[in-house]
Amino acid sequence: MIRIICILIIAGIIAGTISTIAGLASLVAYPTLLYLGLPPITADVTQTLAQIFTGVGATIASQKELKGNYKELLRIAPLTLIGCIIGSLLLFIIPSKTFQKIVPFFILIAGLLVLIPRKDHNQLTANNTPSHQKNILTILAWLGVFLVGIYCGYFGAASGVVMIALLSFISKTSFQEYNAIKNVTMGLANLLAAFIYITKTHIHWLFVIPLGIGFLIGGIIGPHLVRILPIKIIKIIIAILAVILAISLFKTAYHL
Repeated sequence: MIRIICILIIAGIIAGTISTIAGLASLVAYPTLLYLGLPPITADVTQTLAQIFTGVGATIASQKELKGNYKELLRIAPLTLIGCIIGSLLLFIIPSKTFQKIVPFFILIAGLLVLIPRKDHNQLTANNTPSHQKNILTILAWLGVFLVGIYCGYFGAASGVVMIALLSFISKTSFQEYNAIKNVTMGLANLLAAFIYITKTHIHWLFVIPLGIGFLIGGIIGPHLVRILPIKIIKIIIAILAVILAISLFKTAYHL
């Protein structure tokens, strides 16, 4: 058992750090839980509960970036949380195998979107863009935030990187700031999903607690790294990790 606890803490630190930087905790945590013998849905639930601690750590470490951006957080979080409630309930209704076949493509597209320069995003909403096009883009962006909430509650793998891709379009803040908003929003979504999961399924607390400790440490480390690493390098890392995860999930979903 000591061996399992050590594996979970180390995996949690790595996953928590990656989560706060790139939104890809599932790249490490999910395969680790499967390796330790948990079935897919149980592993997904365990990871979601443990990721609450990433949100706690990231919130503590990101006060500098969050200062002055609470209004934007209050715009994004409620819509995400409503979607999360729906997704959490769907997890126990719709077979996960059906959704898992779509997820790899979802993650791959999000990873590539992160690489698009912000100036190109801004051109889409420039003053010379027709108002009806602006309205359509705005509606699609906020619909995307809602869908990320559903996705986070239902499956959750790489939901953070999808949120980063969306916020890079709709947010006027810097990468460090909207990444901090993403971390807090995803932490709240995981907390809300956890309440629903606890009432629906058995929780492996002996796995959740050590993994959560690791996530807490990683959640504190990540925001500090975001401040010192070049943004272009971070985005390239996000894209590469997203492609790796998408390929891995594609092989699993299609039994390759």
